[in-house]
Amino acid sequence: MSTNTKILILGAGYSGVHVAKKLAKKYKKDNSVEITLIDKNPFHTLMTELHEVAGGRVHPESVQIELSKIFSRTKVNVVTDYIENVNTDQKVVTTTYSKYEYDYLVIGTGSEPAFFGVPGVKENGFTLWSFEDAIKIRSHIQSMFEKASKERNEKKRHEMLTFVVAGSGFTGIEMAGELLEWKTKLAKEHNVDEREVKLLVVEAMSTILNMLDRQQADKAEKYMAKHGIELLKNSPIVEVGSNSIKLKDGREIPTQTLIWTCGIQANQESKEYGLESGRAGRLVSNEYLQAVNKENVFVVGDIAYNEGGSCGVNPQIVEAALQTGGTVVNNIVASIEKKEMTKYDGKYHGFMVSIGGRYCVANLSGMKLAGFFAMVMKHLVNLHYLWGVNNINACYHYLVHEFFSMEDKRSIMRGHLSSKANRLWLVPLRLFMGCIWLLEGLKKFIGEDTWAKEGFKSLMYGPNTDSWIMSGNIKMPFEWLYTAANSGASATAEGGAAAMPTPILSSMPSFYAAVMKVMIPNPEMAVWFQRMVVLIEVGVGLALLAGLFTFLASAASAFMVVNFILSAMAGWDILWYFFGAIALMGGAGRTFGLDYWVIPWINKVVGNWWLGKRVPVYKQK
Repeated sequence: MSTNTKILILGAGYSGVHVAKKLAKKYKKDNSVEITLIDKNPFHTLMTELHEVAGGRVHPESVQIELSKIFSRTKVNVVTDYIENVNTDQKVVTTTYSKYEYDYLVIGTGSEPAFFGVPGVKENGFTLWSFEDAIKIRSHIQSMFEKASKERNEKKRHEMLTFVVAGSGFTGIEMAGELLEWKTKLAKEHNVDEREVKLLVVEAMSTILNMLDRQQADKAEKYMAKHGIELLKNSPIVEVGSNSIKLKDGREIPTQTLIWTCGIQANQESKEYGLESGRAGRLVSNEYLQAVNKENVFVVGDIAYNEGGSCGVNPQIVEAALQTGGTVVNNIVASIEKKEMTKYDGKYHGFMVSIGGRYCVANLSGMKLAGFFAMVMKHLVNLHYLWGVNNINACYHYLVHEFFSMEDKRSIMRGHLSSKANRLWLVPLRLFMGCIWLLEGLKKFIGEDTWAKEGFKSLMYGPNTDSWIMSGNIKMPFEWLYTAANSGASATAEGGAAAMPTPILSSMPSFYAAVMKVMIPNPEMAVWFQRMVVLIEVGVGLALLAGLFTFLASAASAFMVVNFILSAMAGWDILWYFFGAIALMGGAGRTFGLDYWVIPWINKVVGNWWLGKRVPVYKQK
């Protein structure tokens, strides 16, 4: 019988993924510890970004990160399956297709929308708590505009173009913000009068965004009111029909779209786990996040209910999910190693809410931000999280979706980073710069004076006495090399310096001189450095001509220019090399160049090695 320690994690939400990543890192070289993560989906969903998919701002795949990619280079066994039964007495979890024994169980199955007994919500409303929810809302809203564009009955068209968001928490306000920005594009696409589109946020309480301080919440409210979102406060919804909603005060709002974001509760399946539950069905834990009377069962994220800590009950936010996950990892490790466990004490740094892609309000560790800088902080926080999930790959795709492929100017950078142009127009520049760099390298290889007299004919004779690669022939105007070189070398250097154009900088900056003295301390090293310069120039030229590794070749080109300028060796005419190189970094080799074939092949090979080859869910263990 196996003596290995088996850790089983249920749910691949924010906390479940965090726990699995940290445990995998801790026990990377310890084969006695087995880690299994079970979720019904083969991907990790960025729940806080679902409104962007529902509101048509980003492509659906932007909120999904495949679990196989996240854990491809770890010891975590990812299982895509439905959890049928959790038996905490026998320490066995049964799924649709298998059974899993455990020594430690981490429950992070999250939460689901709560309807509070309001008739008709579940049947006639939309929720925003899963990837599938976001896709349904996105499709429905598009269909409403399409149908309205052909509807001549004013009453029916009014129903179709009235969109109601119930709840003014973060999810509700962010969803309303997405609709605010999206309606302009949809109205134009479907030839609908945008003035007929009506957006409402209906809230039962007298205030909105109650997790923010009043000053920041008021800024958000003013922004929405200014841009045409109608806020109905003190307006509980008492009934929802297929084409209207009824408020407590008797008002009836005709609409075919209600997006319900009024609250959440623990997943109903958790009732069958046999564990003590608290408010909204959340599983009660002690100060170590252990389930009541179950030392080997830990609860994390939204489903955990912990009243300890300086901040009271742990809130259902991402930061709390990550912190509960971190505490559970520490305590599982402590239990395995027979050490003292750590009490959970959440320290939350603040809250942020975006209203569309261009406006945000935030309260971060007492710092209050609104507008551009608040949105920047929101993106930085997202990037920080994604780096922990899947490093540069996740961050790169986030930047692509949020900035470089953003449509309709729905980001803080508007459309400045996402404008596209045909790469065809870069081909002549690439070929021209390739020729120039190749010729520069050949001139230095042969010798500038010889090249000036003989031209291409000099290639037949090879390097001459004035070549940059010949021993003792110093071309770099560094003072410390002159004193160390013999008189012949000094004369060559002075001659080379005299032939140079008037430099941009009259002398090297002190910091650069200090670096060069370390890298090139004597004439012998200077010659080897010159040989490397010749090799790079020829290599850059050939790469640009072939359109191979154009990005790297262009970056090397720009780097060389900067070095020549800082060395006080280059005149103003060299600057066009730099800006030309910047232009070519936009994929110039993908058109009539080898990069068209090479880069996709490299991406495939490296992706399969680094992130793991994609395997159909039905073939995964």
